[in-house]
Amino acid sequence: MSRRAFMAVRSKPLLALAGAALATLLVGGAALGQQKKTLTISMWGFNGDKLEQHLFKPFKDKYNVDIVLEAGNAGDRLNKVAIRKGGVDLIYLSDVFSQVGIEQGLFEKIDTGKLTNLKDLYPLAQAPQGEGYGPGYTVGRYGVIYDSAKVAAPVTSWHDLWRPEFKRRLTLPGFSTTAGPLTVLVAAARKNVDAYANPTATFESVAELKPNLVKTYNTGSELVNLFSTGEVVVAAAQDFTFAQVKAAIPTAKWADLSDGAFVTFNTVNIVKGVKDKELAEAFINWHLSVEAQKALAIAGTDGPTNMKAELTPEQAAPWTYGEAVIKSLRKPDYAKLNAAKADWGNRWNDIFGR
Repeated sequence: MSRRAFMAVRSKPLLALAGAALATLLVGGAALGQQKKTLTISMWGFNGDKLEQHLFKPFKDKYNVDIVLEAGNAGDRLNKVAIRKGGVDLIYLSDVFSQVGIEQGLFEKIDTGKLTNLKDLYPLAQAPQGEGYGPGYTVGRYGVIYDSAKVAAPVTSWHDLWRPEFKRRLTLPGFSTTAGPLTVLVAAARKNVDAYANPTATFESVAELKPNLVKTYNTGSELVNLFSTGEVVVAAAQDFTFAQVKAAIPTAKWADLSDGAFVTFNTVNIVKGVKDKELAEAFINWHLSVEAQKALAIAGTDGPTNMKAELTPEQAAPWTYGEAVIKSLRKPDYAKLNAAKADWGNRWNDIFGR
């Protein structure tokens, strides 16, 4: 065999090896170009298994995306976003805290044209804090829970909280909680005054509640414990706590208030500095879909704001549900409320202590 022929035969395995190496590099490069995206979400730390099953996993599978959660209470998480100038893509907050985020300029405006499910929400939930800011993905009420076996007559008005029979039998949410400042609006209405224009008269009304108050509470579990031990028979509360109270105290009832409960929304907003705004908008749109909203409601996670998410009476029982109920609720002006909170907080602490 000539030297030329020998070299030709010898070079074939080398060429094949080089071709295989090049193909591997090309495939690897393509894979690198299609790496999974990551969506970082700031959210409360409960119902994780149900959220994974009904909200996160379907979205991860469809969009080939990883979801990373940062959990904690609303105030701490919002402060973290403000300090870090971002750090997450989406943030879930109650409306009183999302209003703070809006005022601090922490959120991107949402392209509502990308939210094809937005039109199916109750009108009040579509833009509860202004066009382009987070829709209300679930809705609740701030009202009154009472033990019907231990009260002389049903509670039918906010004014009933001042009844003499409730001396040392009442609990209220702490002022720093989501619903705490709403109690101030209730006290003002009792005196027929404007809480913002006349805080002195308003807090005179608040002070008249003190003889009835056992203590304030900061968590749902604290509230349940106060009812379970018999320390309280009536409470101002958000309705997400009612099912737990009812389980502990079968005679507990949600009051039908003639002067109306307050509406509360949980919202989802896009944080400034978001890595992929279109992906974040796609996730919001998915959370607003009939499929996600209905599944989460049935699973006991959140009540729906999508009007097409139809529930049976049994499925709807724990939730603020139905257009007639939604329309009956009082909507606070959180911009005005947040501006007054520092003064109100000082006045509250002067009465109830720190």
